[in-house]
Amino acid sequence: MAAKKKRKYSRSAGKDVKKEVRRYKRGAAKSGPGGKGGKVKSRKQAIAIGLSKARKKGKKVPKNKK
Repeated sequence: MAAKKKRKYSRSAGKDVKKEVRRYKRGAAKSGPGGKGGKVKSRKQAIAIGLSKARKKGKKVPKNKK
């Protein structure tokens, strides 16, 4: 029997990303502090914003690779 793989991201973090990607698809997602940076132009950017929001909430998300 194979060992169960440990999750890198929490399920709730995935939900935050999903929510942000949906906002992007509708054209409602904005970047920058307080949404003052303009429209989100790419799917990758929307995912990054979703992960960032999950991090701020203290959910299980690996550190940023800067």
